[in-house]
Amino acid sequence: MRASTGDADQEEPVHRPGRRGPRPAGPATISRVAETAGVSRATVSRVMNGSTTVNPELAERVRAAARALDYEPSVAARSLALGRTGNVSLIVPDLANPLFQGVLRGLSQAAGQAGRRLLVAESNEDPEEETVLALEARRNSDGLVLASPRASDERLVELRARLAPFVLVYRDVPGSGAPSLTVDNASGMAAIVAHLTTLGHRHLAYLAGPEGSVSNAERLATLRAAAAGEPGFRLTELACGSMFDDGHAAAGAVAGCGASAVVAFNDMVASGALTGLHELGVRVPADVSVTGFDDIAFARYTTPPLTTASIPKNELGRQAWERLWALMNGESGGYDVRFQPRLLIRGSTAPLRQER
Repeated sequence: MRASTGDADQEEPVHRPGRRGPRPAGPATISRVAETAGVSRATVSRVMNGSTTVNPELAERVRAAARALDYEPSVAARSLALGRTGNVSLIVPDLANPLFQGVLRGLSQAAGQAGRRLLVAESNEDPEEETVLALEARRNSDGLVLASPRASDERLVELRARLAPFVLVYRDVPGSGAPSLTVDNASGMAAIVAHLTTLGHRHLAYLAGPEGSVSNAERLATLRAAAAGEPGFRLTELACGSMFDDGHAAAGAVAGCGASAVVAFNDMVASGALTGLHELGVRVPADVSVTGFDDIAFARYTTPPLTTASIPKNELGRQAWERLWALMNGESGGYDVRFQPRLLIRGSTAPLRQER
């Protein structure tokens, strides 16, 4: 006999007269768990599949019986019953970038705690490859996280029904229906500019990120606005990229442009520039100051330690999971969040030398 109170299932023990003595040996099954807990097979199934409609005390009784019998539900059977794979996917532009590794770690840990496996793929900065990967990943998983996607807003809106449920990290796409977790790039870059101008720097060189990067566009827009709005402020834009090798290759152009400070798209580029400038005999920060963005793990260990804007990478991954999990369960993905970067002043920046 069953009774319902509110949204939670209440179930009385199922009495099975004639059963005496120890239970038969053999592999644990859902039927044995149901018999031990005194409930129906359907109730065991709901508890094992994470349903929140079962009375908490009853659910704990089922879990205790499962532990006592060493019962593990079949992943294949559970996926078939739920119409789910047990997987979630993350697509990033470049797995070699520690920025995305931080998001991956936070997302992976949170998904693992919920018993879900994380599939990861990189698009190699290719918007077309990214959409192909995203669609394939969605067919093989229950939800999707797109970190700093390079596809256009229009393309992501066009694919929204085929990608849902999905969450955006480092990107906000109006009309996509996806919750977004973004970084206030303008605020972070404005703090870097204010720091450098306070030190007396008026000629800055920007080592630009990938053309398809929205973060790069927002950071560059802030620099251009500063140059346009402040007399005597000069900005030199240098094509670069997002990785260490890109920054290293740009060191010669930096040294030749006469800028007293370098603003790199990210910490990887800044680290490469530091190495390249050192090889050219340019002293940092005595001859030129250098800043990064993101505060990746080894930014504090460069020579000299890197001044940068810090963002909460692991937290972005964790919150992406919370929103994706809600969407996967038919709930609202919650509110969008825009994180404020925090300026970290280290040894790679110094006051402008008076003789410059």
